[in-house]
Amino acid sequence: MKILSVTAQKPDSTGSGIYLTELVRGFKKKGITQSVIAGVTKADQVCLPEGVSFYPVYFESEQLPYPITGMSDEMPYPSTRYSDLTEEMTETFRNAFGEVLKKAVEELDPDVILCHHLYLLTAIVRELFPDKKVYGVSHGSDLRQIRKTEQNREYILQRIPALDGIFALHEEQKEMICGIYGEHIREKVRVIGTGYNSDVFRQEMGASQGEEKELRLIFAGKISEKKGVKSLIRSLDYLKDSGLIISLELAGGAGDEGEYQEIRELAEKCPFAVTFAGKITQQELAKKMNQSDVFVLPSLFEGLGMVLIEAQAAGLPCVTSKDVVPDIVNVTGNVSFVPLNNNADEWAQKIYDTLQKTYERNKSIPMLTEAGYDIAREADRFALYLKEN
Repeated sequence: MKILSVTAQKPDSTGSGIYLTELVRGFKKKGITQSVIAGVTKADQVCLPEGVSFYPVYFESEQLPYPITGMSDEMPYPSTRYSDLTEEMTETFRNAFGEVLKKAVEELDPDVILCHHLYLLTAIVRELFPDKKVYGVSHGSDLRQIRKTEQNREYILQRIPALDGIFALHEEQKEMICGIYGEHIREKVRVIGTGYNSDVFRQEMGASQGEEKELRLIFAGKISEKKGVKSLIRSLDYLKDSGLIISLELAGGAGDEGEYQEIRELAEKCPFAVTFAGKITQQELAKKMNQSDVFVLPSLFEGLGMVLIEAQAAGLPCVTSKDVVPDIVNVTGNVSFVPLNNNADEWAQKIYDTLQKTYERNKSIPMLTEAGYDIAREADRFALYLKEN
């Protein structure tokens, strides 16, 4: 079988990009011939498994003279909002991707084109290749985008239902897809497990809770208000008289640069040490998680929240947003949910309570595998489904 994976974004950044890359690695282990198309800049270095052909579509170039289009309004790199695309920009987007798509399809002759995000590029692929099997994977942010963005909405709404199949990452997402695109597509929507890389995220020997006096919190994601970073830093003010020695590490790239500077200034006023790790690799993040005590994600918007799965794989208890992150993410029973509208002192109390508990950090991997969150196992299921259908 031959698979062409397609995304308009960087394949090594954000949850959807990392998910695409891990799927490609999983498919590679199955002996599947592959190519990948992705939106990048000429400065980007993309790392894919040996033997996988890469077809870049360059933004910030003569053909596409604007930053990469971002499915979220704030990305961890310079980006263009879909709501800001003019008709001319949309046409250049269509032409640039269309040219590369036609080349890749001609050279690979894929059995399946697997598009990430049920949005503009996936709709274009469906239109360009009516005789190819074209599948789409939803990552959650695409569903928010179609609801709030007028540009190209009708075009997308017409073509996504014509896909040969749609993959949702969980049941709640499937219901959202059917709500947007209609009940008539329900039979096309299949819930397929997402997953983390168990070769990277795991509990390392010697990393255990409470060995040192300092209690370490870690956050991973875009450093922005929409990820709740400002609220997280403010909540720590309520713990200054707790008697605890706490540190917070923020791992991730900046969203809006002005907002990022505001967050840095806020961090300087925090009664505890706040460090900025910047954009780091999955391996570096896994190491930092193993050195931490609690993972915190007070996000205002989230899909499945794969980083919470990765944190649990590293044995961490987690504190995250209720009604934003789906309950199914709590595989180990060590994820605490706090309503977003709760005051900062209530977030602080939950963080405090979590820091005070003792957790068995070495039992998470079997639970996550059994729940269908190992990317290698899910890639096997994915490949089998595509082959049989």
